[in-house]
Amino acid sequence: MSQSRHSETRGCAVIRSPIFASTVSLAAVLATPAAAQESDDEPIIVVTGQGLAETPAAPAYDVQVIERETLVSTSSGRIEDALAAVPGFQQFRRSDSRSANPSAQGATLRALGGNATSRALVLLDGVPMADPFFGFIPFSALAPERLAAIRVTRGGGSGPFGAGALAGTIELQSAGIDTLGTLDAQLLANDRGETEASASVASRLGAGFGVISGRWDRGKGFFTTPVGDRVPATARAAFDGYSLQVRGVAPLTETIELQARGLIFEDERTLRFEGADSRIEGQDASLRMIGRGAWEFDVLGYVQARNFANRVISSTRFVPVLDQRNTPSTGIGGKIEVRPPTGERNVLRLGLDYRRSDGELFETAISAFSGQVSARRNAGGTNTDLGLFVENDLTLGSLTLTGGARLDRYTIRNGFFTERDAAGAIQIDDRFADRAGWETSFRAGALYRLGDGASLRAAAYTGLRLPTLNELYRPFVVFPVVTQANAALENERLEGFEVGVDFAPSDRIALGLTAFDNRVKDAVANVTIAENLRQRRNIDAVRARGIEANAKLSLGEVSFDGGLAYTDAEARGSGAAAALDGNRPAQTPRWVAGATLAWRSAQDWLLSATLRHVGAQFEDDLETDILPAATTLGAFAQVPLADGISLILRGENLTDETIVTRDQGGSIDLGVPRTVWAGVRLGF
Repeated sequence: MSQSRHSETRGCAVIRSPIFASTVSLAAVLATPAAAQESDDEPIIVVTGQGLAETPAAPAYDVQVIERETLVSTSSGRIEDALAAVPGFQQFRRSDSRSANPSAQGATLRALGGNATSRALVLLDGVPMADPFFGFIPFSALAPERLAAIRVTRGGGSGPFGAGALAGTIELQSAGIDTLGTLDAQLLANDRGETEASASVASRLGAGFGVISGRWDRGKGFFTTPVGDRVPATARAAFDGYSLQVRGVAPLTETIELQARGLIFEDERTLRFEGADSRIEGQDASLRMIGRGAWEFDVLGYVQARNFANRVISSTRFVPVLDQRNTPSTGIGGKIEVRPPTGERNVLRLGLDYRRSDGELFETAISAFSGQVSARRNAGGTNTDLGLFVENDLTLGSLTLTGGARLDRYTIRNGFFTERDAAGAIQIDDRFADRAGWETSFRAGALYRLGDGASLRAAAYTGLRLPTLNELYRPFVVFPVVTQANAALENERLEGFEVGVDFAPSDRIALGLTAFDNRVKDAVANVTIAENLRQRRNIDAVRARGIEANAKLSLGEVSFDGGLAYTDAEARGSGAAAALDGNRPAQTPRWVAGATLAWRSAQDWLLSATLRHVGAQFEDDLETDILPAATTLGAFAQVPLADGISLILRGENLTDETIVTRDQGGSIDLGVPRTVWAGVRLGF
């Protein structure tokens, strides 16, 4: 397994500067001259822009690191394409963030999917990125060129990461000034005339640094509807989205670092028919303080404002039938972690984290025949989670042991659903009872180093995920199927264990193999209760057992990076869900595999080809409609033209494989066809 312990100085700025007192304000830090006077006895202040270093026992869990070179050399330039290099990663559907409905873009690992909500916890610089209302990930706002690396922990339960890490944790780490350089920009266009433009500008500010980065993607898109099913109202999957991020890092003392980040984004898409438009937008802000002294600490606070809008078009009359015009939501939270000095061979982690998700839906139902309003609906609520955690790592020679416990206090409250007719008269006015409770989670692992780069590991864990506001209160339609919400949903609980072996005799070879058994109890699934009618319900369990394998080889200028996951997953259901007992969860492939072969020269030439295979999946819980297996070929080329200037060529799905992303009763959507990109990259 490719595992990496990142140095605290990755992407750092190392500058000699006077000692900053702990009371120095951020403004004073940013005003410090970049060329501070040097002397032999002045300390070196190291600004990393990262969180605390991972603990010695982190490799006891199934960890894979995606390095920056992989992030910026995918065939599509999308973050979800880079994550697909991790066997076991999947979204609810195969569509990417240009052609999917955003509300369906949940992230999961270990084939523990089955609905559109994320079962993996996605963090950007420690901040959860899931939408507070829906639980989807705004992949289009997460530009891979802004990142230094991504660390993926498959399984592992919640631990100190926070509730929501049911299937694992995906940690995105922003790049610092030494990684980005002063200017990094690129502009590309494809054979359909679509464009991708991005740029970042970085500057040293005193002993710290600041970065401003932006990205804009737009295009007419491709037809997701098969040729034989197109009608005059059929539209391309047009997209137009931007994101802008501002980030600053500054030292407060020799060992204390302040990090601030702001992110705004908006993304508009059209799916299937003219007028079937969706839009997501968000504004995030976070402030983080990292202490790397004798008492290490990580203090983080954030606020998120998000919105979602979606218009549904009738697939028979091709007129609007539902206008989900406004879904404002807010996420507020933070984390405090402390690592007391407990000796060189021991690492103790103590802390708490908190997240509040608040939001509501405003939508209008429209008659397909008269075009008049038939109903107006309003729904929403508030979820909170306060977690306390403790974890300890102990190294005894070649053996490292780790164990931790977590206690969560959750609330589900203020839930409501209201429906009015066209005249404003109330037809439904449901107020749901508040709920609260305590949940405990545990995880433990062991790592034994055999020598010569070989090691054995084992881990067991439990985890927790609260149902989202979307699952609790918002019904939806994907013609011809109606899916009802369910305010009585219980929390999902994970129980799992895994064993693995890693072999890395040098920095040129890294091999890993993991066998796992995970079970999600009370899993939330879209359960068929009548023809073309489903409801979100807790089924008995979803169980996934399988193997994950990774291999990285480097032979001079040539490298190979491959991975494979085989998962035997099945649902356990009784009562109303008895019909799906023993079935594979919806959208869950049995086999996933990928391999990248690359050549990089000393002159910064880079040529790579990526082959990926996704096995057959069922569209629904009853295994009625099947999505055939798909094998795709992607390519990337970087050709230096001059100092700091390169030609970039990319190819997506070069064999033009037919990728079926949705099949509900013969209503089919397709994924990206063959697409070729060309452009230039500047880096200084």
